[in-house]
Amino acid sequence: MNNPQLEIQIIAAIVAIACAIPGVFLVLRKMSLISDAISHAILPGIVIGFFITQDLNSPILILLAAFMGVITVVLVEFIQKTNLVKEDTAIGLVFPILFSIGVILIAKNANDVHLDVDAVLLGELAFAPFDRLLIDGTDWGPKSLWVMGIILIITIVLLLLFYKELKVSTFDTGLASALGFSPIIMHYGLMSVSSITVVGAFDAVGAILVVALIIAPAATAYLLTEDLKKMIWLSILFGVASAILGYWVAHFLDASISGSIATTLGFIFLIVYLIAPSKGLIAVLYRQKQQRIEASLITFLLHLNRHEEVRERHINHLQEHINWGIVRSKTVLDLAEKNNLIQIDNNIVALTEKGLLFTEKSLEYIISNKDEKIEPMKEDFFLFRG
Repeated sequence: MNNPQLEIQIIAAIVAIACAIPGVFLVLRKMSLISDAISHAILPGIVIGFFITQDLNSPILILLAAFMGVITVVLVEFIQKTNLVKEDTAIGLVFPILFSIGVILIAKNANDVHLDVDAVLLGELAFAPFDRLLIDGTDWGPKSLWVMGIILIITIVLLLLFYKELKVSTFDTGLASALGFSPIIMHYGLMSVSSITVVGAFDAVGAILVVALIIAPAATAYLLTEDLKKMIWLSILFGVASAILGYWVAHFLDASISGSIATTLGFIFLIVYLIAPSKGLIAVLYRQKQQRIEASLITFLLHLNRHEEVRERHINHLQEHINWGIVRSKTVLDLAEKNNLIQIDNNIVALTEKGLLFTEKSLEYIISNKDEKIEPMKEDFFLFRG
C-alpha cells in the first residue's frame, strides 16, 4: 500500500466521522433529507464567495456556504410552518431554487474560470491526495485532510460542550425550554455544523457521498440501539468501516471510490435492517408470528371456557369449529399444553386452573383494550418461554 492509498483512506475515515456525528442528531430529529438540501443549496454561497475572493481555497467560501445552508433550513421551516405543505415538500421547493441560482451565476459570470458544476459538486477521493497544503514550500499533506480534521475537532469539541443540551432539545423541546436553554439555538447550531461539514467534505468526496455518510451510518445505528451515546459510537464505526472497506472494494474492482463506499454503506444497512435484534425485518416478522399465535391461543381458550360439552372440546371438533388448519391447531395446542393452560385426556381438551386464570386475564385485556395489560400476561404465564 503506497502513500496516496493510505492518505485516501485516512481522509475517507475522517470525513465519515465528521459526517456521522451531526448525522445522528439529524436522523433522530427526522431531518435526514435536509442534508441533501444543504449539499445542493450551498452552491450560491460558494459562487458568491469566489466572486468576492477570486480564490477557490479561501475560507470565506466555507463560511458563505454554511450561511446558505442555514438560510436553506430557515426557508424550509418558514414554508412548513404555513401548514400548506409538509417538510419534504418544502425541501423539494427550496433547494432546487437555490441550486439553480448558483448554476445561473456560474453560467453567466464564471465561464472563463475553472468554477463549474463538476468543481463544486463532484469531488473525487482518488484526487484528494494530489491537492496539497504547501506553506513556505513545505508539504503538509492533503488539503482535505487538514480541512476535515479541523472541522472534526470543532465538531467533537461542540459535542462535548453541548451534549446535554443537544440530547434534551432533540427528544423534548419543552423540557429544554424549561431547563433554561433555547432549542432554537441548538437547532440552528446543529444546522450550522452540518452545513460546514457538508461544505468541507464534498470537495473531497462529492455531495452524494456526503449525504450517504450523514444518513446511512446513523440510520444503521438507530436500528441497533436507543442509547444516544451508543448510537453515536456505532454510527462512527459503521461510517469508518464503510469508508475503508468501500475503498478496497473500489481498488479490487477498479471502480469509483465514492460509489463503492456508498454501496458498502447501503449493504451494511441492508444486513442490519434484516438481522437487527429488535427492529430488524426478521425480528419484526417473528414477533408478528408470535402475536398471531398468541391471538389464536386466546381465541382457543375462550372457546373452551364457553363450552363445557365434551363434543365441543374434542380436538377434531375444535379444528372444525374454529376453522384452523392442522399445523395451526397443533401449534396452538402445543403452546397451551407447554404452558400448562390445558390438559388433554383421550383427545378431550380441558382448561387447567392456570388456563382459567389466563382466560380471565384475557377477557380483562379484551374489555379494557389496554396494551399495557398484555405484556404482564405474557410474563406471568411464560408464553413462548417454556
